[in-house]
Amino acid sequence: MFRSFLTVGGWTMLSRILGLVRDQLLAAFMGAGALQDAYLVAFRLPNMFRRLFGEGAFNAAFVPLFSSILAKEGESEARLFARRALGIMLVWLTGLCVLGEVFMPQILPVIAPGFLREGQQYALAVSLSRITFPYLVLICAAALVAGVLNGLHKFSMAAAAYLAFNVVGIIAILFVSPYMPNVAYAAAWGVTASGVVQLGLLLWSCHKAGFGLMPLVPKFTPRMHLLLKRMVPGLIGSGVGQINLTIDTIIATLLPSGSVSLMYFADRINQLPLGVLGAAAGTTLLPVLTRHLAAGEHEAARAAQNRSIDYVLLLTLPAVAGLLVLAGPIMIVLFGHGSFTEQDALLSARALCAYALGLPAFVMVKVLSPAFFARGDTRTPVYVGVGILVLNLVLNLLLMKPLVYVGPPLASSLAACLNVACLAFLLNRRNALELEAQTKRRLMLTCVASGLMGAGLWALTAVIAFPHGLLLRGLWLGVMVLAGGMLYAVLLHLFGLTDFASVVARIRRKLRK
Repeated sequence: MFRSFLTVGGWTMLSRILGLVRDQLLAAFMGAGALQDAYLVAFRLPNMFRRLFGEGAFNAAFVPLFSSILAKEGESEARLFARRALGIMLVWLTGLCVLGEVFMPQILPVIAPGFLREGQQYALAVSLSRITFPYLVLICAAALVAGVLNGLHKFSMAAAAYLAFNVVGIIAILFVSPYMPNVAYAAAWGVTASGVVQLGLLLWSCHKAGFGLMPLVPKFTPRMHLLLKRMVPGLIGSGVGQINLTIDTIIATLLPSGSVSLMYFADRINQLPLGVLGAAAGTTLLPVLTRHLAAGEHEAARAAQNRSIDYVLLLTLPAVAGLLVLAGPIMIVLFGHGSFTEQDALLSARALCAYALGLPAFVMVKVLSPAFFARGDTRTPVYVGVGILVLNLVLNLLLMKPLVYVGPPLASSLAACLNVACLAFLLNRRNALELEAQTKRRLMLTCVASGLMGAGLWALTAVIAFPHGLLLRGLWLGVMVLAGGMLYAVLLHLFGLTDFASVVARIRRKLRK
Protein backbone atom coordinates (compact mmCIF):
# COMPACT_ATOMS: atom_id res chain seq x y z
CA MET A 1 0.00 0.00 0.00
CA PHE A 2 2.82 2.41 0.89
CA ARG A 3 4.57 1.68 -2.42
CA SER A 4 1.33 2.44 -4.31
CA PHE A 5 0.87 5.54 -2.14
CA LEU A 6 4.31 6.79 -3.21
CA THR A 7 3.63 5.93 -6.86
CA VAL A 8 0.38 7.88 -7.02
CA GLY A 9 1.81 10.65 -4.86
CA GLY A 10 4.88 10.95 -7.09
CA TRP A 11 2.87 11.28 -10.30
CA THR A 12 0.47 13.67 -8.58
CA MET A 13 3.39 15.76 -7.34
CA LEU A 14 4.73 16.06 -10.89
CA SER A 15 1.25 17.00 -12.11
CA ARG A 16 0.95 19.65 -9.39
CA ILE A 17 4.33 21.13 -10.31
CA LEU A 18 3.25 21.42 -13.94
CA GLY A 19 -0.04 22.85 -12.67
CA LEU A 20 1.93 25.47 -10.77
CA VAL A 21 3.69 26.47 -14.00
CA ARG A 22 0.32 26.73 -15.73
CA ASP A 23 -1.08 28.89 -12.93
CA GLN A 24 2.00 31.12 -13.01
CA LEU A 25 1.35 31.74 -16.69
CA LEU A 26 -2.31 32.53 -16.00
CA ALA A 27 -1.31 34.98 -13.25
CA ALA A 28 1.38 36.65 -15.35
CA PHE A 29 -0.84 37.10 -18.43
CA MET A 30 -4.17 37.98 -16.77
CA GLY A 31 -3.34 39.17 -13.23
CA ALA A 32 -6.10 39.43 -10.62
CA GLY A 33 -9.12 41.08 -12.19
CA ALA A 34 -12.29 40.70 -14.24
CA LEU A 35 -10.72 38.65 -17.07
CA GLN A 36 -9.11 36.17 -14.71
CA ASP A 37 -12.27 35.94 -12.61
CA ALA A 38 -14.38 35.15 -15.71
CA TYR A 39 -12.02 32.34 -16.79
CA LEU A 40 -11.81 30.83 -13.30
CA VAL A 41 -15.60 30.72 -12.95
CA ALA A 42 -15.85 29.10 -16.39
CA PHE A 43 -13.35 26.49 -15.24
CA ARG A 44 -14.95 25.93 -11.83
CA LEU A 45 -18.06 24.04 -12.99
CA PRO A 46 -16.41 21.28 -15.08
CA ASN A 47 -13.53 21.11 -12.61
CA MET A 48 -15.99 20.44 -9.80
CA PHE A 49 -17.32 17.47 -11.77
CA ARG A 50 -13.74 16.28 -12.27
CA ARG A 51 -13.07 16.33 -8.54
CA LEU A 52 -16.40 14.78 -7.64
CA PHE A 53 -16.09 11.92 -10.12
CA GLY A 54 -12.34 11.51 -10.51
CA GLU A 55 -11.52 11.56 -6.81
CA GLY A 56 -14.92 11.20 -5.19
CA ALA A 57 -18.32 9.65 -5.63
CA PHE A 58 -17.83 7.60 -8.77
CA ASN A 59 -14.46 6.25 -7.71
CA ALA A 60 -15.88 5.40 -4.27
CA ALA A 61 -18.84 3.48 -5.74
CA PHE A 62 -17.22 1.93 -8.80
CA VAL A 63 -13.85 0.65 -7.53
CA PRO A 64 -15.21 -1.59 -4.70
CA LEU A 65 -17.85 -3.12 -7.02
CA PHE A 66 -15.38 -3.60 -9.85
CA SER A 67 -12.72 -5.08 -7.52
CA SER A 68 -15.26 -7.44 -5.97
CA ILE A 69 -16.52 -8.68 -9.37
CA LEU A 70 -12.95 -9.07 -10.63
CA ALA A 71 -11.95 -11.13 -7.57
CA LYS A 72 -15.05 -13.33 -7.45
CA GLU A 73 -16.14 -13.71 -11.09
CA GLY A 74 -13.05 -12.99 -13.16
CA GLU A 75 -11.97 -10.52 -15.83
CA SER A 76 -14.77 -11.23 -18.30
CA GLU A 77 -17.59 -10.19 -15.95
CA ALA A 78 -15.57 -7.24 -14.58
CA ARG A 79 -14.95 -5.94 -18.13
CA LEU A 80 -18.66 -6.31 -18.99
CA PHE A 81 -19.57 -4.34 -15.87
CA ALA A 82 -17.10 -1.57 -16.74
CA ARG A 83 -18.27 -1.33 -20.37
CA ARG A 84 -21.93 -1.03 -19.33
CA ALA A 85 -21.06 1.60 -16.73
CA LEU A 86 -19.11 3.56 -19.36
CA GLY A 87 -22.06 3.42 -21.77
CA ILE A 88 -24.52 4.73 -19.19
CA MET A 89 -22.13 7.46 -18.08
CA LEU A 90 -21.47 8.73 -21.61
CA VAL A 91 -25.18 8.93 -22.52
CA TRP A 92 -26.13 10.70 -19.29
CA LEU A 93 -23.22 13.16 -19.30
CA THR A 94 -23.59 13.97 -22.99
CA GLY A 95 -27.23 14.88 -22.37
CA LEU A 96 -26.18 16.99 -19.39
CA CYS A 97 -23.53 18.70 -21.50
CA VAL A 98 -26.01 19.59 -24.24
CA LEU A 99 -28.39 21.09 -21.67
CA GLY A 100 -25.51 23.03 -20.16
CA GLU A 101 -24.49 24.48 -23.51
CA VAL A 102 -28.05 25.57 -24.28
CA PHE A 103 -28.90 27.00 -20.85
CA MET A 104 -25.48 28.37 -19.85
CA PRO A 105 -26.79 31.98 -19.67
CA GLN A 106 -29.28 30.80 -17.04
CA ILE A 107 -26.77 28.56 -15.19
CA LEU A 108 -24.00 31.11 -14.82
CA PRO A 109 -25.91 33.50 -12.53
CA VAL A 110 -26.25 30.59 -10.07
CA ILE A 111 -22.50 30.06 -9.70
CA ALA A 112 -21.46 33.69 -10.33
CA PRO A 113 -24.30 36.00 -9.30
CA GLY A 114 -21.91 38.91 -8.88
CA PHE A 115 -21.08 38.94 -12.59
CA LEU A 116 -24.56 40.23 -13.42
CA ARG A 117 -23.34 43.65 -12.27
CA GLU A 118 -20.89 43.74 -15.21
CA GLY A 119 -22.58 42.86 -18.51
CA GLN A 120 -19.29 42.45 -20.42
CA GLN A 121 -17.79 40.12 -17.79
CA TYR A 122 -21.01 38.09 -17.69
CA ALA A 123 -21.03 37.65 -21.49
CA LEU A 124 -17.35 36.63 -21.46
CA ALA A 125 -17.94 34.10 -18.68
CA VAL A 126 -20.85 32.55 -20.63
CA SER A 127 -18.69 32.15 -23.76
CA LEU A 128 -15.78 30.66 -21.82
CA SER A 129 -18.07 28.29 -19.91
CA ARG A 130 -19.51 26.94 -23.15
CA ILE A 131 -15.98 26.16 -24.30
CA THR A 132 -14.95 24.37 -21.09
CA PHE A 133 -18.20 22.53 -20.31
CA PRO A 134 -17.57 19.47 -22.61
CA TYR A 135 -14.57 18.73 -20.38
CA LEU A 136 -16.93 17.21 -17.81
CA VAL A 137 -17.96 14.43 -20.25
CA LEU A 138 -14.38 13.63 -21.17
CA ILE A 139 -12.93 13.70 -17.67
CA CYS A 140 -15.73 11.71 -16.06
CA ALA A 141 -15.29 9.00 -18.70
CA ALA A 142 -11.56 9.17 -17.96
CA ALA A 143 -12.36 8.72 -14.26
CA LEU A 144 -14.14 5.45 -15.01
CA VAL A 145 -11.21 4.14 -17.05
CA ALA A 146 -8.82 5.24 -14.30
CA GLY A 147 -11.02 3.42 -11.78
CA VAL A 148 -10.60 0.23 -13.82
CA LEU A 149 -6.83 0.69 -13.80
CA ASN A 150 -6.84 1.31 -10.05
CA GLY A 151 -8.96 -1.82 -9.55
CA LEU A 152 -6.32 -3.72 -11.53
CA HIS A 153 -3.69 -2.12 -9.24
CA LYS A 154 -2.20 -0.23 -12.20
CA PHE A 155 -1.91 2.96 -10.14
CA SER A 156 1.00 4.40 -12.11
CA MET A 157 -0.87 4.39 -15.44
CA ALA A 158 -3.96 6.04 -13.97
CA ALA A 159 -2.00 8.74 -12.13
CA ALA A 160 0.38 9.59 -14.97
CA ALA A 161 -2.35 10.33 -17.52
CA TYR A 162 -3.55 13.34 -15.56
CA LEU A 163 -0.30 15.15 -16.40
CA ALA A 164 -1.90 15.87 -19.76
CA PHE A 165 -4.24 18.47 -18.26
CA ASN A 166 -1.39 20.78 -17.30
CA VAL A 167 0.85 19.99 -20.29
CA VAL A 168 -1.92 20.80 -22.78
CA GLY A 169 -2.92 23.85 -20.72
CA ILE A 170 0.61 25.26 -20.81
CA ILE A 171 0.87 24.70 -24.57
CA ALA A 172 -2.50 26.43 -25.12
CA ILE A 173 -1.54 29.50 -23.07
CA LEU A 174 1.87 29.92 -24.73
CA PHE A 175 1.16 29.01 -28.34
CA VAL A 176 -2.60 29.30 -28.97
CA SER A 177 -3.14 32.71 -27.31
CA PRO A 178 -1.93 34.74 -30.33
CA TYR A 179 -4.77 33.24 -32.39
CA MET A 180 -7.50 33.97 -29.82
CA PRO A 181 -9.27 37.17 -28.69
CA ASN A 182 -7.41 36.92 -25.36
CA VAL A 183 -5.51 34.48 -23.14
CA ALA A 184 -8.71 33.39 -21.36
CA TYR A 185 -10.08 31.87 -24.59
CA ALA A 186 -6.85 29.97 -25.22
CA ALA A 187 -6.82 28.63 -21.65
CA ALA A 188 -10.48 27.57 -21.96
CA TRP A 189 -9.84 25.63 -25.18
CA GLY A 190 -6.81 24.06 -23.47
CA VAL A 191 -9.08 22.66 -20.75
CA THR A 192 -11.33 20.83 -23.20
CA ALA A 193 -8.44 19.64 -25.38
CA SER A 194 -6.72 18.20 -22.31
CA GLY A 195 -9.82 16.09 -21.62
CA VAL A 196 -9.52 14.48 -25.06
CA VAL A 197 -5.85 13.70 -24.47
CA GLN A 198 -6.40 12.31 -20.95
CA LEU A 199 -9.23 9.99 -22.01
CA GLY A 200 -7.20 8.78 -24.99
CA LEU A 201 -4.14 8.01 -22.85
CA LEU A 202 -6.18 6.13 -20.25
CA LEU A 203 -8.01 4.04 -22.86
CA TRP A 204 -4.66 3.21 -24.43
CA SER A 205 -3.25 2.25 -21.02
CA CYS A 206 -6.24 0.03 -20.36
CA HIS A 207 -5.82 -1.66 -23.73
CA LYS A 208 -2.11 -2.13 -23.04
CA ALA A 209 -3.00 -3.77 -19.72
CA GLY A 210 -5.10 -6.32 -21.64
CA PHE A 211 -8.39 -4.81 -20.50
CA GLY A 212 -9.68 -2.86 -23.48
CA LEU A 213 -12.96 -1.00 -22.97
CA MET A 214 -15.65 -0.23 -25.54
CA PRO A 215 -18.87 1.32 -24.19
CA LEU A 216 -22.03 -0.77 -24.48
CA VAL A 217 -25.56 0.43 -25.16
CA PRO A 218 -27.01 1.49 -21.76
CA LYS A 219 -28.80 -1.31 -19.95
CA PHE A 220 -29.96 -0.98 -16.34
CA THR A 221 -28.93 -4.31 -14.87
CA PRO A 222 -29.10 -4.96 -11.10
CA ARG A 223 -25.40 -4.15 -10.88
CA MET A 224 -25.88 -0.84 -12.70
CA HIS A 225 -28.71 -0.04 -10.33
CA LEU A 226 -26.48 -0.82 -7.35
CA LEU A 227 -23.69 1.35 -8.79
CA LEU A 228 -26.00 4.32 -9.27
CA LYS A 229 -27.59 3.75 -5.86
CA ARG A 230 -24.18 4.00 -4.22
CA MET A 231 -22.91 6.80 -6.43
CA VAL A 232 -25.72 9.36 -6.25
CA PRO A 233 -25.62 9.95 -2.49
CA GLY A 234 -21.84 9.80 -2.60
CA LEU A 235 -21.81 12.88 -4.83
CA ILE A 236 -22.49 14.89 -1.70
CA GLY A 237 -20.70 12.72 0.83
CA SER A 238 -17.33 12.61 -0.91
CA GLY A 239 -17.61 15.95 -2.66
CA VAL A 240 -18.26 18.20 0.31
CA GLY A 241 -14.88 19.86 -0.08
CA GLN A 242 -15.45 20.68 -3.74
CA ILE A 243 -19.00 21.87 -3.20
CA ASN A 244 -17.72 24.06 -0.39
CA LEU A 245 -15.11 25.56 -2.74
CA THR A 246 -17.89 26.23 -5.26
CA ILE A 247 -19.85 28.03 -2.55
CA ASP A 248 -16.68 30.03 -1.87
CA THR A 249 -16.58 31.01 -5.54
CA ILE A 250 -20.23 32.05 -5.54
CA ILE A 251 -19.62 34.26 -2.51
CA ALA A 252 -16.38 35.63 -4.03
CA THR A 253 -18.22 36.90 -7.13
CA LEU A 254 -20.26 39.10 -4.80
CA LEU A 255 -17.04 40.63 -3.40
CA PRO A 256 -14.82 43.26 -5.09
CA SER A 257 -13.37 42.38 -8.52
CA GLY A 258 -10.32 40.13 -8.26
CA SER A 259 -11.51 38.25 -5.17
CA VAL A 260 -12.06 35.04 -7.16
CA SER A 261 -8.49 35.28 -8.48
CA LEU A 262 -6.91 35.96 -5.08
CA MET A 263 -8.67 32.94 -3.58
CA TYR A 264 -7.91 30.71 -6.56
CA PHE A 265 -4.14 31.19 -6.53
CA ALA A 266 -4.03 30.71 -2.77
CA ASP A 267 -6.00 27.49 -3.12
CA ARG A 268 -3.62 26.26 -5.82
CA ILE A 269 -0.73 26.31 -3.33
CA ASN A 270 -2.91 24.65 -0.72
CA GLN A 271 -3.88 21.99 -3.26
CA LEU A 272 -0.26 20.91 -3.70
CA PRO A 273 0.00 18.94 -0.43
CA LEU A 274 -3.75 18.25 -0.44
CA GLY A 275 -3.71 16.74 -3.91
CA VAL A 276 -0.48 14.81 -3.47
CA LEU A 277 -1.25 13.37 -0.03
CA GLY A 278 -5.06 13.30 0.07
CA ALA A 279 -5.66 11.96 -3.43
CA ALA A 280 -2.83 9.43 -3.13
CA ALA A 281 -4.03 8.13 0.23
CA GLY A 282 -7.68 7.93 -0.81
CA THR A 283 -6.91 6.27 -4.16
CA THR A 284 -4.63 3.58 -2.72
CA LEU A 285 -6.49 3.00 0.55
CA LEU A 286 -9.91 2.19 -0.96
CA PRO A 287 -8.90 -0.99 -2.84
CA VAL A 288 -6.82 -2.17 0.15
CA LEU A 289 -9.70 -1.70 2.60
CA THR A 290 -12.14 -3.37 0.20
CA ARG A 291 -9.88 -6.40 -0.17
CA HIS A 292 -9.36 -6.81 3.60
CA LEU A 293 -13.06 -6.42 4.39
CA ALA A 294 -14.10 -8.85 1.64
CA ALA A 295 -11.77 -11.41 3.23
CA GLY A 296 -13.14 -10.70 6.72
CA GLU A 297 -9.81 -9.23 7.86
CA HIS A 298 -11.21 -6.40 9.98
CA GLU A 299 -8.08 -5.96 12.09
CA ALA A 300 -5.96 -5.65 8.96
CA ALA A 301 -8.39 -3.04 7.60
CA ARG A 302 -8.14 -0.98 10.80
CA ALA A 303 -4.34 -1.28 10.72
CA ALA A 304 -4.27 -0.02 7.12
CA GLN A 305 -6.45 2.92 8.12
CA ASN A 306 -4.08 3.77 10.98
CA ARG A 307 -1.05 3.64 8.72
CA SER A 308 -2.70 5.96 6.21
CA ILE A 309 -3.52 8.50 8.92
CA ASP A 310 0.06 8.28 10.18
CA TYR A 311 1.55 8.72 6.71
CA VAL A 312 -0.50 11.72 5.64
CA LEU A 313 -0.29 13.68 8.90
CA LEU A 314 3.45 13.07 9.12
CA LEU A 315 3.74 15.11 5.90
CA THR A 316 0.69 17.39 6.16
CA LEU A 317 1.32 18.97 9.56
CA PRO A 318 4.77 20.37 8.70
CA ALA A 319 3.29 21.65 5.43
CA VAL A 320 0.77 23.66 7.47
CA ALA A 321 3.51 25.13 9.66
CA GLY A 322 5.60 26.03 6.62
CA LEU A 323 2.70 27.62 4.75
CA LEU A 324 1.69 29.75 7.72
CA VAL A 325 5.22 31.09 8.16
CA LEU A 326 6.16 31.52 4.49
CA ALA A 327 2.80 32.35 2.87
CA GLY A 328 3.82 35.86 1.78
CA PRO A 329 7.21 34.96 0.26
CA ILE A 330 5.73 31.87 -1.43
CA MET A 331 3.00 33.86 -3.20
CA ILE A 332 5.40 36.66 -4.19
CA VAL A 333 8.06 34.32 -5.61
CA LEU A 334 5.61 32.07 -7.45
CA PHE A 335 2.99 34.53 -8.68
CA GLY A 336 4.17 38.11 -8.12
CA HIS A 337 5.11 38.75 -11.75
CA GLY A 338 3.65 40.43 -14.81
CA SER A 339 0.03 41.50 -14.36
CA PHE A 340 -0.15 39.83 -10.91
CA THR A 341 1.49 42.47 -8.69
CA GLU A 342 3.40 41.98 -5.45
CA GLN A 343 0.48 43.57 -3.58
CA ASP A 344 -1.87 41.01 -5.19
CA ALA A 345 0.47 38.25 -3.99
CA LEU A 346 0.45 39.53 -0.41
CA LEU A 347 -3.34 39.77 -0.41
CA SER A 348 -3.58 36.23 -1.78
CA ALA A 349 -1.19 35.06 0.98
CA ARG A 350 -3.82 35.91 3.59
CA ALA A 351 -6.28 33.57 1.89
CA LEU A 352 -3.55 30.92 1.75
CA CYS A 353 -3.12 31.08 5.54
CA ALA A 354 -6.87 30.60 5.98
CA TYR A 355 -6.84 27.56 3.65
CA ALA A 356 -3.72 26.13 5.34
CA LEU A 357 -5.46 26.03 8.73
CA GLY A 358 -7.88 23.46 7.34
CA LEU A 359 -5.31 21.49 5.32
CA PRO A 360 -5.09 18.52 7.76
CA ALA A 361 -8.89 18.30 7.82
CA PHE A 362 -9.16 18.43 3.99
CA VAL A 363 -6.66 15.56 3.75
CA MET A 364 -8.24 13.52 6.54
CA VAL A 365 -11.64 13.62 4.82
CA LYS A 366 -10.04 11.79 1.91
CA VAL A 367 -8.52 9.24 4.30
CA LEU A 368 -11.66 8.61 6.37
CA SER A 369 -14.23 8.55 3.55
CA PRO A 370 -12.90 5.27 2.03
CA ALA A 371 -13.69 3.53 5.34
CA PHE A 372 -17.38 4.11 4.60
CA PHE A 373 -17.17 3.44 0.86
CA ALA A 374 -15.27 0.16 1.27
CA ARG A 375 -18.16 -1.08 3.45
CA GLY A 376 -20.69 -0.08 0.80
CA ASP A 377 -21.98 2.81 2.92
CA THR A 378 -22.38 6.00 0.90
CA ARG A 379 -25.38 7.25 2.87
CA THR A 380 -23.66 8.25 6.09
CA PRO A 381 -21.23 10.68 4.43
CA VAL A 382 -24.26 12.23 2.73
CA TYR A 383 -25.98 13.02 6.00
CA VAL A 384 -22.76 14.50 7.36
CA GLY A 385 -22.12 16.31 4.08
CA VAL A 386 -25.49 18.08 4.00
CA GLY A 387 -24.89 19.47 7.47
CA ILE A 388 -21.37 20.59 6.50
CA LEU A 389 -22.67 22.34 3.37
CA VAL A 390 -25.22 24.27 5.40
CA LEU A 391 -22.58 25.18 7.99
CA ASN A 392 -20.15 26.35 5.30
CA LEU A 393 -22.80 28.57 3.70
CA VAL A 394 -23.69 30.11 7.04
CA LEU A 395 -20.03 30.73 7.89
CA ASN A 396 -19.47 32.27 4.45
CA LEU A 397 -22.32 34.71 4.94
CA LEU A 398 -21.08 35.61 8.42
CA LEU A 399 -17.44 36.12 7.42
CA MET A 400 -17.68 37.62 3.91
CA LYS A 401 -18.20 41.20 5.07
CA PRO A 402 -15.70 41.48 7.96
CA LEU A 403 -12.97 39.38 6.28
CA VAL A 404 -13.86 39.95 2.58
CA TYR A 405 -11.99 37.39 0.40
CA VAL A 406 -10.38 35.70 3.45
CA GLY A 407 -13.84 34.79 4.80
CA PRO A 408 -14.70 31.98 2.34
CA PRO A 409 -11.35 30.13 2.78
CA LEU A 410 -11.65 30.33 6.56
CA ALA A 411 -15.26 29.12 6.39
CA SER A 412 -14.19 26.10 4.30
CA SER A 413 -11.41 25.25 6.76
CA LEU A 414 -13.72 25.39 9.76
CA ALA A 415 -16.35 23.31 7.97
CA ALA A 416 -13.73 20.70 6.98
CA CYS A 417 -12.62 20.36 10.61
CA LEU A 418 -16.16 19.61 11.72
CA ASN A 419 -16.55 17.19 8.80
CA VAL A 420 -13.54 15.17 9.97
CA ALA A 421 -14.74 15.19 13.57
CA CYS A 422 -18.14 13.80 12.55
CA LEU A 423 -16.71 11.11 10.27
CA ALA A 424 -14.17 10.00 12.88
CA PHE A 425 -16.84 9.86 15.60
CA LEU A 426 -19.17 7.72 13.48
CA LEU A 427 -16.41 5.34 12.39
CA ASN A 428 -15.28 4.94 15.99
CA ARG A 429 -18.81 4.08 17.10
CA ARG A 430 -18.93 1.35 14.46
CA ASN A 431 -15.54 -0.02 15.53
CA ALA A 432 -14.23 0.84 12.06
CA LEU A 433 -11.69 3.34 13.39
CA GLU A 434 -9.60 2.72 16.46
CA LEU A 435 -6.30 4.53 16.81
CA GLU A 436 -3.65 2.32 18.38
CA ALA A 437 -1.65 3.66 21.31
CA GLN A 438 1.45 3.74 19.11
CA THR A 439 -0.38 5.74 16.44
CA LYS A 440 -1.65 8.25 19.02
CA ARG A 441 1.87 8.69 20.38
CA ARG A 442 3.30 9.21 16.90
CA LEU A 443 0.61 11.77 16.03
CA MET A 444 1.28 13.73 19.22
CA LEU A 445 5.03 13.79 18.54
CA THR A 446 4.37 14.76 14.91
CA CYS A 447 2.38 17.77 16.11
CA VAL A 448 5.21 18.79 18.46
CA ALA A 449 7.85 18.36 15.75
CA SER A 450 5.80 20.41 13.27
CA GLY A 451 5.29 23.18 15.82
CA LEU A 452 8.99 23.32 16.66
CA MET A 453 9.88 23.35 12.98
CA GLY A 454 7.49 26.25 12.38
CA ALA A 455 8.92 28.20 15.32
CA GLY A 456 12.47 27.60 14.11
CA LEU A 457 11.55 28.69 10.61
CA TRP A 458 9.90 31.85 11.91
CA ALA A 459 13.03 32.70 13.93
CA LEU A 460 15.19 32.15 10.85
CA THR A 461 13.05 34.51 8.74
CA ALA A 462 13.49 37.17 11.44
CA VAL A 463 17.27 36.82 11.22
CA ILE A 464 17.55 36.62 7.42
CA ALA A 465 15.23 39.23 5.89
CA PHE A 466 13.33 38.66 2.63
CA PRO A 467 15.53 40.28 -0.06
CA HIS A 468 14.73 42.21 -3.25
CA GLY A 469 15.05 40.78 -6.75
CA LEU A 470 13.44 37.63 -8.14
CA LEU A 471 16.63 35.55 -8.18
CA LEU A 472 17.60 36.39 -4.60
CA ARG A 473 14.04 35.88 -3.41
CA GLY A 474 13.83 32.48 -5.09
CA LEU A 475 17.15 31.50 -3.51
CA TRP A 476 15.97 32.77 -0.09
CA LEU A 477 12.76 30.78 -0.31
CA GLY A 478 14.63 27.67 -1.38
CA VAL A 479 16.98 27.99 1.59
CA MET A 480 14.06 28.43 3.97
CA VAL A 481 12.22 25.39 2.63
CA LEU A 482 15.39 23.31 2.78
CA ALA A 483 16.16 24.51 6.31
CA GLY A 484 12.63 23.74 7.48
CA GLY A 485 12.74 20.29 5.91
CA MET A 486 16.11 19.48 7.47
CA LEU A 487 15.00 20.70 10.89
CA TYR A 488 11.84 18.61 10.69
CA ALA A 489 13.84 15.53 9.60
CA VAL A 490 16.17 15.97 12.58
CA LEU A 491 13.23 16.30 14.97
CA LEU A 492 11.59 13.17 13.54
CA HIS A 493 14.83 11.27 14.11
CA LEU A 494 15.27 12.61 17.66
CA PHE A 495 11.66 11.73 18.54
CA GLY A 496 12.11 8.23 17.14
CA LEU A 497 9.47 8.72 14.45
CA THR A 498 11.83 7.88 11.60
CA ASP A 499 15.02 5.85 11.49
CA PHE A 500 16.96 7.49 8.69
CA ALA A 501 19.83 5.03 9.02
CA SER A 502 17.55 2.17 7.96
CA VAL A 503 16.10 4.31 5.15
CA VAL A 504 19.58 5.06 3.77
CA ALA A 505 20.54 1.38 4.07
CA ARG A 506 17.41 0.35 2.17
CA ILE A 507 18.12 2.86 -0.61
CA ARG A 508 21.67 1.53 -0.91
CA ARG A 509 20.40 -2.04 -1.22
CA LYS A 510 17.98 -0.95 -3.97
CA LEU A 511 20.79 0.83 -5.85
CA ARG A 512 23.05 -2.22 -5.66
CA LYS A 513 20.34 -4.32 -7.30
